[in-house]
Amino acid sequence: MTLPNPDQLLPEMAAALDQHLSSHGISEPRFIGIHTGGVWVAQALLDLRGRQEALGVLDVSFYRDDFTQNGLHPQVRPSALPFEIDGQHLVLIDDVLMSGRTVRAALNELFDYGRPASVSLVCLLDLNARELPIRPDVVGATLSLPPDQRVKLLGPAPLALEYQTFASAN
Repeated sequence: MTLPNPDQLLPEMAAALDQHLSSHGISEPRFIGIHTGGVWVAQALLDLRGRQEALGVLDVSFYRDDFTQNGLHPQVRPSALPFEIDGQHLVLIDDVLMSGRTVRAALNELFDYGRPASVSLVCLLDLNARELPIRPDVVGATLSLPPDQRVKLLGPAPLALEYQTFASAN
């Protein structure tokens, strides 16, 4: 199976996001990308929308529920939210939605900063392997993969997707 090209998905996502925001009466959303791939996708969407606004960056490493099992990633960076969270309409952007645990961690972190008016979720890919009831409001493509395969976003420019295969746990 050939992976979709992010350059083809992003314009469709930008249009779908504009429609989503408009239908919800949101005129001034605040964009937040989940480190690292979500930040790349968020910046690409802002560029496509012709927007030069502040972009928030979340590193959810400390908020992950597998933190005690996996330990601290060697490249953990602090989150940077250059705007208030309270009362804001947020657009949370991730590259690949798989289990939903990264998005859950991001929501936990965001609520530590304040109470947003709303959070819309945008994902480049949905791997249709959720363990939590989290679904994107805007998605570029949905794929179903064998248990030993994952998809990784390469970037920041140009953005590209690649398959990764893991050894079976059996």
